Amino acid sequence: MGWKEAAEPVLTRMPSVRQPEGHVPFKRKLTWTGGILLLYFFLTNVTLYGANEGADIFGQFRSLLAGGQGSVLHLGIGPIVTASIVLQLLGGANLLGLDTDDPRDQVLYQGLQKLLVVVMIFLTGLPMVFAGGFLPADPQLAATFPGGEMGVKWLIFAQILVGAILVLFMDEIISKWGVGSGIGLFIVAGVSQKLIGGLFAWSGLPGRPGLIPNWIAIATGNAGEVPSLLTAEGIQYLLLDGGGILALVTTVLIFSIVVYAESVRVEIPLSHARVKGARGRFPVKLIYASVLPMILVRALQANIQFLGRILHSQLGNDMPVWLGQYDGGRAIGGLFYYLAPIQNRADWMWWTGLAQEPWQVLLRVAIDLTFMIVGGAIFAIFWVETTDMGPEATAKQIQNSGMQIPGFRQNTGVIEKVMERYIPQVTVIGGALVGLLAVLANMLGTIGGVSGTGLLLTVSITYKLYEEIAEEQLMEMHPMMRDMFG
Repeated sequence: MGWKEAAEPVLTRMPSVRQPEGHVPFKRKLTWTGGILLLYFFLTNVTLYGANEGADIFGQFRSLLAGGQGSVLHLGIGPIVTASIVLQLLGGANLLGLDTDDPRDQVLYQGLQKLLVVVMIFLTGLPMVFAGGFLPADPQLAATFPGGEMGVKWLIFAQILVGAILVLFMDEIISKWGVGSGIGLFIVAGVSQKLIGGLFAWSGLPGRPGLIPNWIAIATGNAGEVPSLLTAEGIQYLLLDGGGILALVTTVLIFSIVVYAESVRVEIPLSHARVKGARGRFPVKLIYASVLPMILVRALQANIQFLGRILHSQLGNDMPVWLGQYDGGRAIGGLFYYLAPIQNRADWMWWTGLAQEPWQVLLRVAIDLTFMIVGGAIFAIFWVETTDMGPEATAKQIQNSGMQIPGFRQNTGVIEKVMERYIPQVTVIGGALVGLLAVLANMLGTIGGVSGTGLLLTVSITYKLYEEIAEEQLMEMHPMMRDMFG
């Protein structure tokens, strides 16, 4: 008996959101999407009962993994992304033996994904609450709560577990009944909050003021001690933390590059084999695999850093120096320091007084660049193959639609060879380009301190969401097109 037969009774009984019967009207899709987004914002403001406010263990990964620090959505989409990494690796190595074209295997795949998400919730949440000390229980509550401090910790974990399960089903609801994907919308929602706050946050609110209030304060002379703007110190003040002009330029530049890259494509001409005059084009975009594989790369880095902090919290001063040195929960030396991604300008500008030597900083930058560029290309390949976007799957789709490439025989193998000239190369180049842009955005800084990967994802997801909404509206206006495109 294979693993599929043994696991089928469990995987096929995993709870799931009912699939809609027939077409879902566009207005109803928008209603479901808006309702889930409102629920998401509400849950990110529901704090964990019994937990004190502590440092965010995800740090700059927070905008990427969504959720809210100290809320019931503390884990965000982290378990879903980590489970996807595992499935990507297993599927890429062909160890699962699942055919996504087979309806039975599709059910098994979806059930396996949900089971892995639950496993990742436990693997992430339990060490976070019980071993890492990142969510300490309130001492006064622990004294009166059944089970004492251990009972409070189990209560905290139960809240985290419920929140993570809710995120899983909220994502499924949007995928089946809404517009886009839940994961993408949650990332856009979190990053948009930071961008708006980075632009308009009033100086009287907690945290740093936004760019516009800061500029007004500089212009009116209420910004405190400001160096003369005609000196080198004044120019540096305007470019960096004071005026934030560099962050604004970087944000606009990344936005423009991603929108331009989304429009750069190689269009392969197609014609219908039976209907004369029926022609079309198959676009192979520069960012063919989209920016979503970057979630997998950054989530892998986040899990590595999470492991380092867990080891440090358990070993303390007994932790080997070569493995990691920590100050205030942040790696400042050892292997985990070099594997930590560059998050902002302060991480690599050694002339501003960093404790590390210049060669150590440059080595860390080189490792981060290599990790993101190579990782982006590898995960883009996995993404294309596992989402039926590869040459073979694309050739079958074109063949089944009755289309063919003019000048070539109507044969799946012939179409696949033509696709192999473009798709693999474009996939690697696009994945590497996205990885490079993500690191550069982090190094230069962005509005609101948004991570480069988060900004890339937000722009790309918003662009694709706009295309999907336009397509949905077109289908509503011309129902016959829905039948043509399935």
